[in-house]
Amino acid sequence: MIRHPIPRPAALALAVASILVLIISYTVLSERQHRLNPGDTTLPTWSQLREGVGVAVHKNQRTGERWLVEDAKASLGRLFLGLLWGVAGALILGLLMGCFSPAEAFLQPPFSLLAQIPPTAVLAVFFVLAGTGDNMYVAMIAFGVMPTLAMTVHMAVKEFPEELQFKAYTLGASHAEVILAIIFHQILPRLLDAFRLAIGPAMVYLIAAEMVVGDVGFGYRIRLQSKLLNMSVVYPYLACLAAFGFAMDGALRQAQRRFCPWYQGSRG
Repeated sequence: MIRHPIPRPAALALAVASILVLIISYTVLSERQHRLNPGDTTLPTWSQLREGVGVAVHKNQRTGERWLVEDAKASLGRLFLGLLWGVAGALILGLLMGCFSPAEAFLQPPFSLLAQIPPTAVLAVFFVLAGTGDNMYVAMIAFGVMPTLAMTVHMAVKEFPEELQFKAYTLGASHAEVILAIIFHQILPRLLDAFRLAIGPAMVYLIAAEMVVGDVGFGYRIRLQSKLLNMSVVYPYLACLAAFGFAMDGALRQAQRRFCPWYQGSRG
């Protein structure tokens, strides 16, 4: 049967098996490449990757800094601030569009247009408007995720059952109470789902900008080490990015389970 659930132990075993397939495949490809070319650096062996991790986490003799620590602080700070401003703006504007027809008529056309423009295509605009400091990265991420998130909130509000709205007004609720206590509660799980999907694009915007003008951060380090063909450093950085994204996604899923248990139940 389609979408028939499987036991949790079987699901866990399949998840572990998929990771093992990736590890074994990489090992086989790396060993094969090094047999053909012992000096190859594009597919480093596990021992070379271990050395690359050491280079990233140990103090650099020239600067006295730990690359991974400094880059993580810079990139994650920019990412969190950009997502915070983007989600906050999207929530406010999406609620306005969904709850008030004049706001919908005024805001929906430009947001529908902006949602189709990739922020990486207008990097130069952000450089001119916000400079090349941290404000540029935050602005790029915020404006990159805001249009799509705002439209998601807008559509979720439009799907809100009018019966609940009428019942709330009958019981004496004000406009603000209906929006904050009822509508927001109903759209919160959809917002969290959209937030989870926005993490990947936000990372793309950040890394792209750091690769162009950054002097610290994951994008800057990946660009620098890629030019030197130090893939034993690049791959651990990519793994760290994946781990950060996975951790953020897991935290949002936990928040959804805690604050929206009824939504989890409705999804089966």
